[in-house]
Amino acid sequence: KTAYVKQIKGITFAGKTDSNHWVTMDGPENFGGSNAGTRPKELLLIALGGCTGSDVVTILQKKKVKLDDFEMNITADVAEEHPQVFTKINVEYVFYGKNIPEKDVERAIELSQTKYCSVTHMLNKVAEITHSFKIISD
Repeated sequence: KTAYVKQIKGITFAGKTDSNHWVTMDGPENFGGSNAGTRPKELLLIALGGCTGSDVVTILQKKKVKLDDFEMNITADVAEEHPQVFTKINVEYVFYGKNIPEKDVERAIELSQTKYCSVTHMLNKVAEITHSFKIISD
């Protein structure tokens, strides 16, 4: 795996990896940025959601569980002292649909958290990662 990151201006950067898709990163204006992109640390939370979310969806598809919609709300506590790493992260999985078996959801999340999601495994070296879920069947 490789990554290429290029300064655009000030602390505005663009980066791409082997998949060849560009991501813009930036900081607030009062810190020398243009406020024109996602903060690098925020990308870690998005990466966590993308990683565990794809695991969970794939596992539920294999179990023939039909979802009308799916989203995650991710919150994080940050250390007060520099380097201000994440200390706790919670992933709330929200499933929408009828007749979604709770046991299948619990198992899919467990497999993602304990076996498949590489981002979870990297981040849990520095932060406590917890999770919760709810099923909404309107």
